[in-house]
Amino acid sequence: MKKLLLSIGFILLTVSGYSQGSKNYEIIENTNGPALGYSPTSGVRILTVDGLKFKDLNKNGKLDKYEDWRLSVDERAKDLATKMSTEQIAGLMLYSGHQAVPSNEVGFAAGTYNGKPFSQSGANPWDLSDAQKKFLKDDNLRHVLLVGVQSPEVAAKWNNVMQAWVESIGLGIPANNSSDPRHSGQVTGSTVAEFNAGAGGEISVWPDGLGLAATFEPELVRKFGHIAAQEYRALGIGTALSPQIDLATEPRWYRASMTFGESPELATDMARAYIDGFQTSTGKDEIANGWGYKSVNAMVKHWPSGGPEEGGRDGHWAFGKFAVYPGNNFETHLKPFTEGAFKLDGNTGMASAVMPYYTISYNQSKDGTNLANGFSKYIVTDLLREKYGYDGVVCTDWMITADEPQSPGDFAGKPWGVEAKTIAERHYIALMAGMDQFGGNNEMGPVIEAYKMGVKEHGKKFMRNRFEQSAVRLLRNIFRLGLFENPYLNSDESAKIVGNPEFMQEGYNAQLKSIVMLKNKENVLPIKERKTVYIPEVYTPSVKDWWGNWSKQSLQAPADVELVKKYYNVTDDPTKADFAIVFISGPYTNNDGGGYDKNDRKDGGNGYVPITLQYGTYTAVDAREQSIAAGDPVVDPTITNRSYKGKTVTASNTMDLRTVLNTREVMGNKPVIVVVNISRGMVFNEFENKVDGILARFSVGEQAVLDIISGKYEPSGLLPMQMPANMSTVEKQYEDVPFDMECHKDTEGNIYNFAYGLNWKGVIKDARTDKYGIRK
Repeated sequence: MKKLLLSIGFILLTVSGYSQGSKNYEIIENTNGPALGYSPTSGVRILTVDGLKFKDLNKNGKLDKYEDWRLSVDERAKDLATKMSTEQIAGLMLYSGHQAVPSNEVGFAAGTYNGKPFSQSGANPWDLSDAQKKFLKDDNLRHVLLVGVQSPEVAAKWNNVMQAWVESIGLGIPANNSSDPRHSGQVTGSTVAEFNAGAGGEISVWPDGLGLAATFEPELVRKFGHIAAQEYRALGIGTALSPQIDLATEPRWYRASMTFGESPELATDMARAYIDGFQTSTGKDEIANGWGYKSVNAMVKHWPSGGPEEGGRDGHWAFGKFAVYPGNNFETHLKPFTEGAFKLDGNTGMASAVMPYYTISYNQSKDGTNLANGFSKYIVTDLLREKYGYDGVVCTDWMITADEPQSPGDFAGKPWGVEAKTIAERHYIALMAGMDQFGGNNEMGPVIEAYKMGVKEHGKKFMRNRFEQSAVRLLRNIFRLGLFENPYLNSDESAKIVGNPEFMQEGYNAQLKSIVMLKNKENVLPIKERKTVYIPEVYTPSVKDWWGNWSKQSLQAPADVELVKKYYNVTDDPTKADFAIVFISGPYTNNDGGGYDKNDRKDGGNGYVPITLQYGTYTAVDAREQSIAAGDPVVDPTITNRSYKGKTVTASNTMDLRTVLNTREVMGNKPVIVVVNISRGMVFNEFENKVDGILARFSVGEQAVLDIISGKYEPSGLLPMQMPANMSTVEKQYEDVPFDMECHKDTEGNIYNFAYGLNWKGVIKDARTDKYGIRK
């Protein structure tokens, strides 16, 4: 360190101080370096070396390499990794269960997880819970997954309390908070708040993944990433658990809504743009190599693709543990990763983290194993790391090391392929497969047990090197963001950034661009005159959530009447209306995507049932006689065939179809416009010939739809995936192959194929369709 230590001193003078809730932090300005943020309550002091200031994070009175912001990220990460105990590295490998601000660990409702309340310590909403203090201190956890936040101000203050807490512990490693996508608008059952130009909001609202894909504009997606990253950093979030770039080649998969559709080319370009937007800092915000104070790590998911789920069943449940490749199309599903996420245009180079999916990529591992991707050495090390040269963080999806439930239809752990192993053994298998981090795990105990297993098999030196290897990868993503220098937030600034008018406007523009006009019989749209509209109430059925709890059924208006009145007169008497707008959702079955029925198993069947993309009753006469993958070797070993051929199901929201048909009847010959929220493929042949106009939206608000219907804006969206002609073609298509269905043809002669959409002049043909359209 040359003569640096000779000029070390302590500086207590601060340039500015901010009171953030029950904790204070102070900012030290560096004339020729980064500003330093620290909490006086943490025990950290400021060192002065050659006139420059540094944080003494480990409180040893000297400047260590990892504390020296002049050194490269790799130098600092490697130095810190060598200083960490096995227990500290084990904690770094943990990624918490879902947390909310105010401080409660939750499922999806603040204050509860699986219906059970969690306690909160302290009187302020930004105080840490006892559970959070425990996993941060006793388990050394430093990666926290946030779900709901009460407000930007509360999120900023909670961040500061939490960062001060971990700054006071051990080596002073800051926390790297994360979030699943949080910018999508509301869908079924509620409405998005009205957008007013020049006004702010809780957070900028954008379309979901399919909606962004429907714009066919990678540059728009890059802009989204840039804006979302600024809002994330203002909320104390340094990692985005996104984008989801699985190819939606299986139209029944309920997570298709979060993808960029089924086109390998479009998904690849969207993935690259999204990650560049999130990760890249420029100008004064850049620290080095494109990373900086406005950067957010992108954890791209799900390697090597969760899209080709057998029968469309999802891997969160045992009934959906297999991804299958009947079309031998495994390599195509890698392209959004290898050609997009790992080949960025920006200086950060590649996505900083990767999440494999829950599924077993059936019969794809060349070592002959059939293990979930997170346990597969072939999938993680041989393919991802060695063949494609990826050396970033690889984190498991949540709860893959936990025990599976008693029934394939229950929601619990997802240890597919290693069901018979112990929790600690699963951690060890994942580590040896090449994983760095465990999603949804708050306790380091199983990681320490896995370490001991490795010492017994490979020796202490081998396991120490293996742990440090993961530690370096994980620490890089914290150093790159400047969090070691200043993890604190000014809550007033956070409030100004999150949901500011400029960001709200950009999000709203994207909502408009994402809407696809599918049908416009006799140019019924736009309806510019102030006419009288009838909007029927929509019945929302009782559906089962992930934990088996049932929601309440309801009958309510699908749009804010006061909002609609700004465009048209509103009546609840269809005989007095000039036209009708019917808001519906695409067919769905419960909140698990469907595909399994406990009652069928109880009655002697195998439990597997069809997933339907139509509203009316459906019998799977064209389904496979024999499933590609077998059954569950532990919970239900007698099931060797998952076929559902000949079985019958009805969509949970079958009443949506009845609402459309009833409206057609009561409206007579007057125009009926259907607005359908699409989250995956759907069959239109049950009602399309009965209506005059159809607009498809992707989790965007009613206001954007009304702006299109009224002619304020012209539709420009294009379908990001095929819409099937019927369920027969759905059953006959291959789960892993894009563009292999017969598509719906409407009364106007238009085919609802990938990249199809209408504007006021007719079928859209432009540079986007030239570039991404299906080439025959």
